Amino acid sequence: MGAYLPIALFAVAATVFAVIGLVAGSLIRPAGRDLEGKLEPYECGVEPVRDARQRFSIRFYIVAMLFLIFDVETIFLFPWAVQFRQLALFGFIEMVIFIAILIFGYIYAWKRGALEWV
Repeated sequence: MGAYLPIALFAVAATVFAVIGLVAGSLIRPAGRDLEGKLEPYECGVEPVRDARQRFSIRFYIVAMLFLIFDVETIFLFPWAVQFRQLALFGFIEMVIFIAILIFGYIYAWKRGALEWV
């Protein structure tokens, strides 16, 4: 049973910490209920301009998808940079080809008007 003592102490400490946090929050928070404010969409302190359930153009989602694709592809640059010395010239040529494909894809999307969503 001695091996389980640290686990039991950790569970007790976590429970006490959670209870203290909930009690402190209930004592500190304002007492009044602002139901009107709670039903409004959260806009980081800025008054909402339109309804939160409005429809967006499909171009907005295309731009978002392109951003994610190009962003995820640039993540592949980090392992290459870490192993650059071991990869030598082969790794350099491989990354030049990768970046060229990435740039051609970006130019293709730009020419097709996929980045113009306004």
